[in-house]
Amino acid sequence: MRRSKAAAETMVEGFGLNCISDTAVDRIHDATLEVLKHTGIKVYSEVALEIYHGGGCTVDKASKTVYFPAHVVENCIRSAPPSFVMAARNPQHDYVMGGRRVGFCNFSCGVQVADLEDGSIRESTKKDTEDVSKLVDYLDQYDILDCPVVPRDVNQSIFPLHNFEAMISNTSKHCSTAPFNFRLAELIIDMASTVVGSKDNLRARPIISADVCPQSPLSLARETCETIIAYARQEIPVNVLSMALAGGTSPVTLAGTLVTHNAEVLAGICLSQLTNPGTPNIYGSSTTMMEMRRGTATVGCPEMAMLGACVAAMAKSYRIPSFLAGS
Repeated sequence: MRRSKAAAETMVEGFGLNCISDTAVDRIHDATLEVLKHTGIKVYSEVALEIYHGGGCTVDKASKTVYFPAHVVENCIRSAPPSFVMAARNPQHDYVMGGRRVGFCNFSCGVQVADLEDGSIRESTKKDTEDVSKLVDYLDQYDILDCPVVPRDVNQSIFPLHNFEAMISNTSKHCSTAPFNFRLAELIIDMASTVVGSKDNLRARPIISADVCPQSPLSLARETCETIIAYARQEIPVNVLSMALAGGTSPVTLAGTLVTHNAEVLAGICLSQLTNPGTPNIYGSSTTMMEMRRGTATVGCPEMAMLGACVAAMAKSYRIPSFLAGS
């Protein structure tokens, strides 16, 4: 069992940094509830629309918009567990997710790599997934393996299956996967169940989890919904990770972007909890600001760190484990 070092403990002496106050957290939450109730979230999955409707949301099927009453959102927040174990093939690598403890994983879903032999930039391959998996397995600093790259040398309609096969064959740590429809999610669940012996064993010790991303602003694609639903049905952890871009797909102000981000993540968590209450969820963020001259995401800029600190504070207030991207 891996228990990493604690962070964000309250200190009464020395130097400290607090990016957002408790009052500001409450204001962001209240503004988010207004957006979810009156603006709503576009949802491009008929199955998800039925789940939201059955869970007490107002659904406009013509516009594919879901409107969330505040009590539905807050009940779903409360039903998500505050901590859980991200199990591994080797129990010594089980990782406890939650509380103030901080863990690390590799970068996810790269589409290009720098070749180790000649330094050239090329498209990523399945062998790159295998190599990164071995590296993450070897290094103690990494707690879980996130799907490293998109292998461009395999059938792109089923590349998540190739990725998972390469990952699970080359690491004994927890594997985070990224399927994009019911069929692929179910096949990965079957593969993982075979590794651990049965679906009941997988439910008891989930050696996989899923990364899903809402589409900013304020929408959930069919692919996102289907992965959430498939994994939630099996009580497998789901990381709902918004990638809102301040000044691009969300308001240019950081507070406005936090509201957009929060609404998207909570909409995904609600879908997970309405599908199967108590499913482990992770409150994820790769949200940053857009570089206006080139229209690109600036990973590593000061604003991303500020947004990450605020996102962590929001997740802490909800008692849901958080996942923050960056460099």
